[in-house]
Amino acid sequence: MNKLRQHSFLAFLCLLLILPTLVFGECTCDGEEDGDRNKTEALKYKLAAIASILVASAIGVGIPILGKTIPALHPDRNIFFLIKAFAAGVILATGFIHVLPDAFENLTSPCLKENPWGKFPFTGFVAMVAAIGTLMVDASATSYYSRSHFKNNKAQPAESGGDTEKAGEHEGHVHVHTHATHGHSHGSVDTSPTTQLLRHRVISQVLELGIIVHSVIIGISLGASESPGTIRPLVAALTFHQFFEGMGLGGCISQAKFKARGVAIMALFFSLTTPVGIAIGIGITNVYKENSPTALIVEGVFNAASAGILIYMSLVDLLAADFMNPKMQSNGRLQAGANIALLLGAGFMSLIAKWA
Repeated sequence: MNKLRQHSFLAFLCLLLILPTLVFGECTCDGEEDGDRNKTEALKYKLAAIASILVASAIGVGIPILGKTIPALHPDRNIFFLIKAFAAGVILATGFIHVLPDAFENLTSPCLKENPWGKFPFTGFVAMVAAIGTLMVDASATSYYSRSHFKNNKAQPAESGGDTEKAGEHEGHVHVHTHATHGHSHGSVDTSPTTQLLRHRVISQVLELGIIVHSVIIGISLGASESPGTIRPLVAALTFHQFFEGMGLGGCISQAKFKARGVAIMALFFSLTTPVGIAIGIGITNVYKENSPTALIVEGVFNAASAGILIYMSLVDLLAADFMNPKMQSNGRLQAGANIALLLGAGFMSLIAKWA
C-alpha cells in the first residue's frame, strides 16, 4: 500500500512538471481581448486566490480528519453519514457540472481541426475509459490486498484440531463446511475490518488523484489569465469549490486510517495543488496560450479523464457504499437526511458553476 501511495504522488509530481510544457504553443484563435488585460491588477487577484484557496482547502480537508477526535463526528455516527453524503454530492457535481463541460468545450473548440476532433466524441470516450480504468484499479488493488490478507490468515497454524475451529480465527469471513468426506470446503466472503480498511485506502488515493488532475488545470488556467474581470469571480467560487471538495476527500482519508505522516502528506498535497497550479500559471503567462490546439487538447483530455474518475468514485465508492449500508437501510430518518444532504451538496456545487 505504501508503494501505491508513492506511485500516486510520483504521478502527481510528473503531472506538475509535464503539463505546463505541453500547453505551450502558438495561438490560432483569439483569447482574452487586449482591453480586458491588466497584468498588475490581475496579479493582485492571483495572490489573493493563492492565499484564500490554500486556507479553504486546508480547512475543508482538515474538518473530517480532525473530527475523529470529536465523538459526534466519529465515522460510526449518523452525522458522519450526512457529511459524507453532502461531500459526495459536491464531488459528483464537480465531475458533471464543472469538469466535464470544460472538457467538452476544450475538445470541441473551433480552434481544433475538424478531423478528427469534430468527427468523434472524444470527451465522452476519454471519460468512459477513465471510469473503466478506475474500476479496474479499484477492484484489482482491493482484490490483491484482500487475497494477501486472507493467505496470511490461512498460513497461521491452527491452535485446535478436528472440526472445531477457534472462534475469531478468520474474523470477517463466512465459512461453509461439508463433512461428508471428513474434510472441509471453504467458501469465503471477506468482510474483515482489515479488508475494509484497505478498500478505504484505495478509494481515498484514487479519489485524490482525480481531484489533483483537475485542480492543477484550473490553477494553471487562473494563473495564466491576465483579465481581472475573469479572475475576480473565480477567487470566491474556487475557494468554496476547494473547501467542499476538501470535505469529501477528508472524509475518505479519515476512514482510511493512515498513519499521521500519510494523512499529513495527502492533506498537504490537496491543499497545495491549486495554489501551485496558479503559481505555475503566473510563471508561464507570457508563453501560455489557452486557445492553442496543444493547450486545448491536453486540458480537454485531462479534464475528461478527471471527470470520469470523479463521477465513478462519487457514485460507486462513496454514495452506493453508504446508501446500501445496513445501518442506513434500517434507519428511515437517516436515509432521508442523507438524501437531503446529497441534494444540497450537489445543488450548492452546481450553483457555484455560475461563476466558475
